[in-house]
Amino acid sequence: MDESVIKMFEKEYGVRVVYDTFSTNEDMYTKIKSGGSNYDVAFPSDYMIKRMIDEDMLEKINLDNIPNYKYIDQRFKNLEHDPNNEYSIPYMWGTVGILYNTTMVDEPVDSWEILWNPKYSKEILMMDSQRDSIGIALKLLGYSLNSTNPAELEEAKTKLIEQKPLVLAYVVDEAKDKMVAGEAALALVWSGDAVYGMLENPDLAYAIPNEGTNLWFDGAVIPKSTQNKELAEAFINFLNEPEIARLNAEYTGYSIPHVEARKLLPPEIVNNQAAYPEEHELDNVEVFVHIGDMLKEYDRIWTEIKVH
Repeated sequence: MDESVIKMFEKEYGVRVVYDTFSTNEDMYTKIKSGGSNYDVAFPSDYMIKRMIDEDMLEKINLDNIPNYKYIDQRFKNLEHDPNNEYSIPYMWGTVGILYNTTMVDEPVDSWEILWNPKYSKEILMMDSQRDSIGIALKLLGYSLNSTNPAELEEAKTKLIEQKPLVLAYVVDEAKDKMVAGEAALALVWSGDAVYGMLENPDLAYAIPNEGTNLWFDGAVIPKSTQNKELAEAFINFLNEPEIARLNAEYTGYSIPHVEARKLLPPEIVNNQAAYPEEHELDNVEVFVHIGDMLKEYDRIWTEIKVH
């Protein structure tokens, strides 16, 4: 989030905002679930929103207090994780793909297999995020990235262990800076990080492999821990003022579901194929779903990959 947006809200409402960031959905969930924090607003992804709804962790949002909801594109309403638009307001969306340096990679980046190519040994950055990294291994093997089949998950684990000697590092937000600095040839990234990287370094390009990928949606939610529900709704509404949503989109590089703000974006963002891909590039995408008890299996697999 553009922190100048927070300052504007503080000034307008005469409040102080405490702003914390987390590397992954799982880190944020653990912090909220463990109690001891009174967050008023959080920004989880689709599958985590569903998990938090199922575990009765979220307040219902009063849309009467979010008049700017009218600016949200219909395509981003009634999604599977919140079919009745009761618990979340769409915030950002994007894909997972490969950010690569065109001066270091001289072949088509059209398959996840390139992240297993020994030619790029110690020039590959993987995501330190279990759903994303296990998910792309599943897609490469021809399976769903929401697989709960133990045999398929074992195959994905074997594939990632096989890849590990080639990996320079498992990172999250640092990937974009390392790619901008030319420290690696290929990185598994979220699309917003790719947009940022491409604006900073013209040698970088982004690809969604043919096997398909994750299409994700982040939403603003109000945890049950809130002690300022109406102020939380005011903050969410503020984020959807067209000019504020534009500022945020330019700062983060992520795609926005906001119809009016998108019209205000500069050409280098709105015409960037990483931010707003062509329809055909989204033909073979899947949205993460909450996998319930199988999450323990993903935890186990990810731990085994990391310690191998």
